[in-house]
Amino acid sequence: MRIALTHENGQIFQHFGHTEQFKVYTVENGKITEKVIVDTNGRGHGALASVLMSLGADVLICGGIGGGAQMALANAGIKLFSGVSGDCDEAVKAFIEGNLGYNPNAKCTHHDHEHGEGEHTCADHGCGSHNCGEHSCR
Repeated sequence: MRIALTHENGQIFQHFGHTEQFKVYTVENGKITEKVIVDTNGRGHGALASVLMSLGADVLICGGIGGGAQMALANAGIKLFSGVSGDCDEAVKAFIEGNLGYNPNAKCTHHDHEHGEGEHTCADHGCGSHNCGEHSCR
């Protein structure tokens, strides 16, 4: 089994569509046999599902994720565990043990509105660490 996590500095990155790296674990017989960090090369949102497919990912663990990306992952046969934060290694350990806390309804909803300052992008606020009133990327 291959488990991918959105990754930044050892932590689960909180916005799937803006992730610059995945940390990918190979798990055999309940044990991690390999870990590798893979750059996304600037691909975003829907294209990231293709990146995960090419990596052979069976599972994605992430923070916030939009509806379109959720559908792309489902179409690719990749099982999604969203709404997760914290250390990547600890999250994979919890997943293997069957105690990963996640929120299947965690979504980044900021694509649906503006903030009065024009078009919003997570790069403006460092997604994962802000709350713009009506949404959070967690």
